[in-house]
Amino acid sequence: MRRGLAVAAMAAMAAAPAVRAQDSTAISSGVRVGITYTPGTRQSLTVLPVAVGSLDSVRAILQRDLDYSDRFDVMTPPATVAAPGDVPNYAALTALGTDLAVAVMPGAGGTGPIEIQLHDVRSGTVKDRLTVQLPAGGEALRQAVHRAADEVVRWATGAPGIAATSILFVADGKLWRVDPDGAGRTGIPSAGRPALSPAWSRDGRSVAYTAFVPSGRPLVIQDLATGSRDIVPGTEYGVNITPEFSPDGRTLAYAHGDENGTDVYLYDLRSKAVTRLTVGRFYDNLSPTWSPDGGRIAFISTRAGLPQLYVMSADGGNQEVLAHFDFGSTGQTNGPEWSPDGQSVVFHREVHGVPQIFVLDLATRAVRQITGEGRNEDATWAPDGRHLAFVSSRSGTRQLWIVDLDTGRMRPVVNTDGARLPAWSPRRTLFSEAG
Repeated sequence: MRRGLAVAAMAAMAAAPAVRAQDSTAISSGVRVGITYTPGTRQSLTVLPVAVGSLDSVRAILQRDLDYSDRFDVMTPPATVAAPGDVPNYAALTALGTDLAVAVMPGAGGTGPIEIQLHDVRSGTVKDRLTVQLPAGGEALRQAVHRAADEVVRWATGAPGIAATSILFVADGKLWRVDPDGAGRTGIPSAGRPALSPAWSRDGRSVAYTAFVPSGRPLVIQDLATGSRDIVPGTEYGVNITPEFSPDGRTLAYAHGDENGTDVYLYDLRSKAVTRLTVGRFYDNLSPTWSPDGGRIAFISTRAGLPQLYVMSADGGNQEVLAHFDFGSTGQTNGPEWSPDGQSVVFHREVHGVPQIFVLDLATRAVRQITGEGRNEDATWAPDGRHLAFVSSRSGTRQLWIVDLDTGRMRPVVNTDGARLPAWSPRRTLFSEAG
């Protein structure tokens, strides 16, 4: 999805300086043009103490997820608001300025399913509740709590959170996945090394990527559960990068290049047919990204010189420039990704030779600069359409960061040196959707 030119994507990964510690809750001082936030406009929320010590980790994960949703002002409760397991002291919470309170209630006798409650402090009532059977621990436990946190966000705001998602990225030539809170980092065995250009299938069960194998640089589609792999026909030779699955999951768009240039192709996963969409004559067309309705594809092309953002119909017709660069002020554009709501496209563009993150409003064609500190590139949308993960050198090394476009809050996800090419997954099934 979010990729630079073919040469850049295939380049060797350079070493970087040592990692420096970061404040994961502070808003960065970098320039964020177009982000305006008024403090105090969000609901305040408190996660209450727990009655059973073994639930401390559940409470901690839940509170972090709700904080990182950036939907609330999360407050630390004083001891007077509740004895763990009791009804909250609504008067004390009101005095604290809390609108909502979340309680983690243990099962009968401290065993069995727990209950997570959302309290409306102003009315002194339970707004919603959810029964959760907690797995023994590890990944399964964290994911159960992430899903519960997303439900709490949905109860409070009408839209689910992003805790029950994962971010793919590349580091040291390997594929990795990590939760948005920075936990659960796991390596994904790949067909070759390095592996580049990772992309999620729309159901989150498979990934596509470029594999460096002795016979070439093919595009591989890999099932995450079984490890089974398929090679996209025609990618056994040449340059093959920047895959992205269509919204209906039936088609893979990607770029294939040889000595004559690079072009955008479509691979039908059912019929196995390959269709060429662009015809580059010694220039590059790459980084295809689908509109959510599947009707259009934005992409990068060097047909006019420097890489610019173009758009075309899903059949390859009606190709036109989508976002011009400003001569003398900004340079080449790369790494586009269409937003989940279809209203914007994010990309990185050079400003005085340094890449920065921009968001294009498709209705007005207005462009907002989101970053300004360090090198910032390869942005990918969260399913909520308000968070972006991207690679930044603002800490002194190439690390994975997340920005909330509503508040401007930025935080690092992992302290991995040399992180690159992130791809944000779809949501895992919510409890309400699972029945």
